[in-house]
Amino acid sequence: MTQHTALILLTALVVGLLVGGLTYLSHTPAASALLAGLLSAGSSVPVLRTLIG
Repeated sequence: MTQHTALILLTALVVGLLVGGLTYLSHTPAASALLAGLLSAGSSVPVLRTLIG
């Protein structure tokens, strides 16, 4: 795994944790917050790849 890939995946993980945590703190169910975090982490990978690339 290259450093570029590791940086993108780590940043996507942080984005997913932030979105999931903020969603959970807005009094939504935990399953919805988890789904929001996973979707945001997955969708941020292509964007981060073009921004950091």
